[in-house]
Amino acid sequence: MSSVRASSDSQTSDFEAVPGAYPPPDADPSPISTHQTLSQAVHSRRDEFTRPHQIRVKVGSWNVAALGGTEKDIAGWFIGGKGIEESLSGLPATSEEQPQFGLAAERSSTDPKEGVAAQEGRSNKKASTIPKNDTGALPGGDEIGIYALGLQEIVDVTSATEALRPYTDPSSAKKWKQYIEVALPQGYQLVAEQQLIGMLLLIYAAPSIAPTISAVSTTSVGTGLMGYMGNKGAVTARLLLGETTRLVFINSHLSAGTEKGALERRNWDAAQVVARTKFDVVSQPGEPATNVAESIGDEDFAFWFGDLNYRLEGVPGDDVRRLLMLHTREVHDIGDLSEKKMEDEISRATAATNLHRREVGSGSFDSSASSNTAVDSSSNRSTSPTATLSEPQDTTTDPSSLQTTIDSLLTHDQLYQEQRRRRAFQDGWREGPITFPPTYKYDVGSVGMFDSGEKKRGPSWCDRILYRTRRDKLKYDQKIREEEEARKKDEDMKKRGLDKAFQSDEDLLYDYDPDTDGTNEPIEDYDEETMQEPDPEVTITKEGFEDRLKLDYYVAHQRVLSSDHKPLDAVFTLSYDAVVPELKAKIHQEVARELDRAENEGRPSVTIVVDPHHRDRDGASNDQEFSATFEGVDFGDVHFSQSKRRSATIANTGRVPATVGFIERPVADGKPGGLSPPWLNLEFDQPGSDRHGTLKELMIDPGMAVNLELELRVDDFEQVRALNDGRETLDDVLVLRVTNGRDHFLPVHGNWQQSSFSRTLDKLIRIPEGGVRKLQHQRPSGDDSATDEQGVKWSAPRELFRLTEAIEELVERSLAEWSMTSSEEEDKAPWDTCSGWPFASECWTMVDDSSREALLFEIREALDTDRPLRPVFPAEMSSIQCVESLSETLLTFLQSLEDGIITESLWVILEEGLVEREKAKKSRFSEEERAFILERLSSAPTHNVSFMFLTFMLARVANEIAPVPRSDLEDAPASPKSAHQSTSRSPSLAKRQAIDRAYAAIFADAMIRGPAAQREKEKRASEERKRHVIEVFLRAKWDEER
Repeated sequence: MSSVRASSDSQTSDFEAVPGAYPPPDADPSPISTHQTLSQAVHSRRDEFTRPHQIRVKVGSWNVAALGGTEKDIAGWFIGGKGIEESLSGLPATSEEQPQFGLAAERSSTDPKEGVAAQEGRSNKKASTIPKNDTGALPGGDEIGIYALGLQEIVDVTSATEALRPYTDPSSAKKWKQYIEVALPQGYQLVAEQQLIGMLLLIYAAPSIAPTISAVSTTSVGTGLMGYMGNKGAVTARLLLGETTRLVFINSHLSAGTEKGALERRNWDAAQVVARTKFDVVSQPGEPATNVAESIGDEDFAFWFGDLNYRLEGVPGDDVRRLLMLHTREVHDIGDLSEKKMEDEISRATAATNLHRREVGSGSFDSSASSNTAVDSSSNRSTSPTATLSEPQDTTTDPSSLQTTIDSLLTHDQLYQEQRRRRAFQDGWREGPITFPPTYKYDVGSVGMFDSGEKKRGPSWCDRILYRTRRDKLKYDQKIREEEEARKKDEDMKKRGLDKAFQSDEDLLYDYDPDTDGTNEPIEDYDEETMQEPDPEVTITKEGFEDRLKLDYYVAHQRVLSSDHKPLDAVFTLSYDAVVPELKAKIHQEVARELDRAENEGRPSVTIVVDPHHRDRDGASNDQEFSATFEGVDFGDVHFSQSKRRSATIANTGRVPATVGFIERPVADGKPGGLSPPWLNLEFDQPGSDRHGTLKELMIDPGMAVNLELELRVDDFEQVRALNDGRETLDDVLVLRVTNGRDHFLPVHGNWQQSSFSRTLDKLIRIPEGGVRKLQHQRPSGDDSATDEQGVKWSAPRELFRLTEAIEELVERSLAEWSMTSSEEEDKAPWDTCSGWPFASECWTMVDDSSREALLFEIREALDTDRPLRPVFPAEMSSIQCVESLSETLLTFLQSLEDGIITESLWVILEEGLVEREKAKKSRFSEEERAFILERLSSAPTHNVSFMFLTFMLARVANEIAPVPRSDLEDAPASPKSAHQSTSRSPSLAKRQAIDRAYAAIFADAMIRGPAAQREKEKRASEERKRHVIEVFLRAKWDEER
């Protein structure tokens, strides 16, 4: 198995950037367990978890020429191995040499295969053209493990509509899959499919093979019009068999034509397919990940098939047609219609050839020898090959045989020539022996009649199946490297003037001349013996396994008549080692344990033990365990602004001191980074830790331990909104780095409890009785639209109503209690010493922070669960402290509102009107001004009602605390001109004015949302207007009492 080792520098950078990575080798001489060394160790034991397998792979190719009815033949020839004419295929006609497959082994000899004349006579688009009673001459059915079929021109690619279509219509492939899947044995699965306009690649696998196929990647490359359209090009699939063997299947349709430049364009098409084909990264469990995409050449076995369109060059088409039809006519009975037509074509072609020779002299291709031995005259047949079956002859030496003719023509085959010239398919691609006539071009409905139409195209082996092993590719690459080294050596010797002095020296191994060598070397004659499939050689796969590939059959289906191309297929036997997943997992675990043991002996090692979480430990009565198997820090149920603490112990369980510290967590784009999420604080119980910043490294001696305290608190309003909406969760992973050791990952989880805080008013009025928790996993809707009445439960938030009502009641009770229990000698009441009581924090009398936090939590829980507020307070608690806690909760509630009581858009409109009133010097604190403000707020009824709730409550509280005698009110001006007027000389009125101003200052920012002012002067003016809007409605109580 090949493995990639990073350099020391790259390892160092990776270690700094990637949590979980190990330090670079030079940081510690002790053994290091990396993904690479682990996979190498597992691979060294591959014999223990792999088992040898052998399957047959059938590769088929057919250009269907967009003709109707071709789909009816696909199952017969590709799945059943039918449609082969033994006399034209190179396959033996007797069972001694040719084994019987499928039904052929069962069918009685009393069912003869349909004759050629009868077959051609009934040929039409409505039924299969395959001969009746054809039992198949190739392996098929469940004898094949993998079927790979490449079709070309399933749509008319000569049509401009199809050729320029910017997308592939998958409906054209549907009928082909239907016909194939009906014929396949039960359980075969489609494992790969790719279509590009008229090219279609389908790969099916047997039930026992399909589960072992992984890493399937398909792609397509268009090389047609403008160099990228899909009328020409290739569709390709890569798959991993048994986790060990990479297979690539390429179905291509290259540029057509015989005109000048067509050959170079075909070569260019093939090169583009190789250069532009990219597969997804192969990722296997337990193996090192890589970001390098694979391409053609990285596989272990490749199959390239399709209509490659390479033609016969340098030979007249009439000569080839006449010569081949001397053989194909042998399958016909004397006197039948097709036989007569072929005789006429032979005679015509012979006359045309003779005329051409008399006009231009001897041609470049002399077929007289073959034609004279194959036929006595244009009208007299040679001895039929089937008549001499009792005396078999060697067709490779018989000058009158079809194989001799094929061998003579293949010398002119463009693909064979381009390979020799290293212009195309030269890098290890090979092909089985060709023992069948050219596959193109035939009259549709004919077994052996080559194009008798007006164009009379010359026959060619356009359709091919090539294959290559990894061994072939590496052997070619090695040859190229050796030649390049020889060329450089030769050039160096010429520069030094040593080429002539050592011409006879035996050390001079190469004499390379780039002007004469390579591309211009003479093309050898095609020799079938040199093309014979050798015994399969061992191929070392990319994963390091020993596989073998053997070509068993390579044949054309001459008796498939529905297209002008004859389909052809090749059957391979693939021997490979397949991984047994269960055995590999076992070996992987064993190796990992061995490496870990060796690693831990000389490397710092710590163990993190999370202290068990006990329900109700932190005052929550409804904590729910996340999971019994969760091994991280579980904070249980988490509520808004509630502090929850957990602890963990970090113990040095190694033999050397360990330096530990938390590092930056890996986070997604847009998420806050840091050592911990913003809602979590970390603290070691040793000096040197910083609760609010970076945790410094701590040294832990062997056998010692430190305690880690984790505190969770969610009080950021934006965070609360995200949790309420389900956009975020309280889940994260902390990364504890052990210097020169292994990173430890500590999961953190909290179960967020829905809160009425940090919502919009429009959502709050849709919360039913029972509180926000009653919604469970639902979320209140609301788009802040006044016309959206769906789901509305209240005119204002129920939480706001409950808080204001309770505050009013408790203020009255506080005043009553104070008057009954206090005396003049005692301290003054908090409302007498602090104008902002009970809403100003500096006025609060409860000094125990922990008690106040617990009480605030219970108040919020009562609001969220719609429980009565009174039972929240301890019986011994004074009304003063109760109302202070409710007031703090109310202010927090208002500050958390996403849109505020007066939204930003409402405030912009309202402030514009206030500015106009100031310029017009209209009366302030008047009934007319209050009506003006309410009219502006009326466009948002919920906000208007909520505003009135709050201001009414504030006015009543102020009036309870500082009632003003009617006589003082009558002396007070009804409409003061300035908000900064002097305080009244009346003590009661002055106290009331101070309270109103304090309340307005406190609630202005909590209730009103406004845009940020650009200048300080504008900011001060806007803040003053906000306070004025609140104070206007507090003064309304004065008018009621006048």
